[in-house]
Amino acid sequence: MLCIVHSQTATIKGIILDSNNLPISNVNIKTGTTGTVTNDNGFYLLKIQSNQDVVVEFTHISHKKIESTFNLKNGETFEFNPVMSISVEQIATIIISGKRQNDVKGVTTLNPETIRKIPGANAGVENLLMTLPGVSNNNELSTQYAVRGGNYDENLVYVNDIEIYRPFLIRSGQQEGLSFVNTDLVQNVDFSSGGFQAKFGDKLSSVLDITYKNPYQFEVNADLSLLGGSVSVEGISKDSKLSGIVGLRYRDNSLLVNAKETETNYDPVFADVQTYLTYKFTDKFHLSFLGNASLNKYSYQPQTRQTNFGTLTDPLALIVYYQGQEKDQYQTLFGAFKGTYFANDKLNLHLIASTYHTTEEEYFDILAQYNLGQVNANIGDENLGEVEFSEGIGGQLNHGRNDLDALITNIEHKGSYNINSNQIEWSVKYTHEDIRDRLVEWEVIDSAGFSLNPPKLDFFNEQPYTPYEGPLVAYQNVRATNNAKINRLQAYTQWSKRSTIGTSDVWYNAGVRVHNWSVSGENIESSNQTVFSPRAQFAIKPSWRKDMLFRIAAGLYYQPPFYRELRDRTATVQPDVKAQQSIHLVLGNDYSFKMWDRPFKLTTEAYYKNLNDVNPYTLENVRIRYSATNNAKAYAYGLDMRLNGEFVPGTESWFSFGYLKTEENIDNRGYIARPTDQRLKFAALFQDYVPNIPNMKMYLNLVYNTGLPGGSPSYADPYEYQNRLPAYKRADLGLLFVLVDEKKQFKSGWKKPFKELSFGIEIFNLFDVQNSITNTWVRDVYSKRQYAIPNYLTPRVFNVRTTMKF
Repeated sequence: MLCIVHSQTATIKGIILDSNNLPISNVNIKTGTTGTVTNDNGFYLLKIQSNQDVVVEFTHISHKKIESTFNLKNGETFEFNPVMSISVEQIATIIISGKRQNDVKGVTTLNPETIRKIPGANAGVENLLMTLPGVSNNNELSTQYAVRGGNYDENLVYVNDIEIYRPFLIRSGQQEGLSFVNTDLVQNVDFSSGGFQAKFGDKLSSVLDITYKNPYQFEVNADLSLLGGSVSVEGISKDSKLSGIVGLRYRDNSLLVNAKETETNYDPVFADVQTYLTYKFTDKFHLSFLGNASLNKYSYQPQTRQTNFGTLTDPLALIVYYQGQEKDQYQTLFGAFKGTYFANDKLNLHLIASTYHTTEEEYFDILAQYNLGQVNANIGDENLGEVEFSEGIGGQLNHGRNDLDALITNIEHKGSYNINSNQIEWSVKYTHEDIRDRLVEWEVIDSAGFSLNPPKLDFFNEQPYTPYEGPLVAYQNVRATNNAKINRLQAYTQWSKRSTIGTSDVWYNAGVRVHNWSVSGENIESSNQTVFSPRAQFAIKPSWRKDMLFRIAAGLYYQPPFYRELRDRTATVQPDVKAQQSIHLVLGNDYSFKMWDRPFKLTTEAYYKNLNDVNPYTLENVRIRYSATNNAKAYAYGLDMRLNGEFVPGTESWFSFGYLKTEENIDNRGYIARPTDQRLKFAALFQDYVPNIPNMKMYLNLVYNTGLPGGSPSYADPYEYQNRLPAYKRADLGLLFVLVDEKKQFKSGWKKPFKELSFGIEIFNLFDVQNSITNTWVRDVYSKRQYAIPNYLTPRVFNVRTTMKF
């Protein structure tokens, strides 16, 4: 059996049958000058070039020739099982595209090469997701994202069928560091923003399905910039049994954080090492290992801050002097084994075992002494911009000693069986979560020397006009120690089929999930609950002159509570919290067409969600605090549109638009906007090159999101604070000069060792827009007025970057 390996390849494999479903041996399979033949069992495997149309011929002396065109992604493996006929009619030529296979499922496929090149303050998979309709994040320092009205906890992430977890105690984007997904290791990226299949887990919003590489040659990749760097090494053994890839990353957010308005001593260390290994014991049994070890240290010592706000006629400023510091540390270890047994051409069996362990510390003591006053606005005055008259002075002391230790173990059996055009998939999974959590947080606020009482006390402090004789208590005070154990048993089964109705191609999918979980622990009353989640999808491609695809998806989705959803605002675990429930209905259309003789596609989806047993929450920066009460209902509906194609020949760009409205009704008090009610979204991802200098590449990432509800105090009643933050506007530009690539190789000189080499600059927040993520609330003790002072995100920042491949 012959095959070729190119630097960018995909794999076609399968079994060729006759009209009696018997395998045909010695079928010649050819593309260009390369080919192979089927063995005695009718099996074949052929490597082809990726990301282009490749014509493959299947010929046999006793059967009619089949000619098919394939267009697959780099590294993709596609199973193609044609039936060869002895009749005189030749089977029609068809185009097999990896993307089209996902189109019918409502899945967006992203190119890993695009992910690695697009600029962003947090470059990676999540950065590219922000350019898709329905996906939002108003914090460039965070890799978390909200999808179609959901929050950050409602998104599933898989790497090679293994579920990925995130740290628990993250409060702000600048603490996050690295996303789990290492883009140097990525082969395929699929994303579904709703109405997904039963084989994916129990979350309410989205699925990010990542596939890491199975290398076929030795290769080294490196990426260096002022924000850190990464290096990966991949290879395969001489006997092709062992293949693996290892990646190391280091990130330092100082360039971004030090550019903000708060002067700090900022010393972060975000680093991790990941590996994905596969050993083929036989052609039928493969064993894979996915491992990750990460260390995140965050030392933050603020010094001073000045924020100017107000109006031209009434300019105000907040000046803050800080004492103290914050020291956080997050260490996570993750390991997973996946055994795959190819019983025969129709039956695949998998066994997956994984363990996730995180130890997290969050320690801070920060005293902020502020001066709120009127600003000198006289142009030409030597004291221009200085505070001339103080309207309020005071202080705020925040203390925290938070520790968390979580150990999560999983064991899962998965299988799939193909018969004719039907596919049956199933799974049984057991999960044990052991959470040990200590939370100690308090805040003391004074204004003009007078301590402020908690906002929800029945009596009001009238100082300085009336002496206060009540007890002095902290403004906010949360103390709790929890040892919780959660056991989960999950299972699903689903059926898929490709067929025809008349001359139209159709695809069916239907499945059901069941999820049982129990909560127990010290001083926690045991609880046990079960939910069933039916889901279905249907797609049809009419045989019209215009290339149109229609699809519909519906289902009853549940999200059984994770530990954070069980913990109320006093940090007490409420074991009887129910699973949030959502009915999804998604209608979609793909219209593929040619413009300027180049391929384009317009994707449109309308969706509606009806949510019950909603667990209300507040959102402060990226920290979510739940009420743990299930005392609300909600809805979300919207329209997502995306036009992608070759606006510039040879490059893919796209423009996105999203409209969303989501509201909740808490305790039947009426509907109000949810914290993620992002009404309008515009985004663009544009790739270009200089016509006379084709090696000079340009990458532009644009995002515009209308303002979210928020900026209110964390303790506030949401029905009293329905103001919105300003719109989020951001543009990131990357300019890359390519010295070496696939089309430009060197056989001598210093460039000879490189397969790829490029240098460039990145400009983050190109137009220097002042985006804010939260507000700091300062009180004037005399007028009892509260001022909302915006906490701004990063300004314009320049970065230098180089990438290389050996």
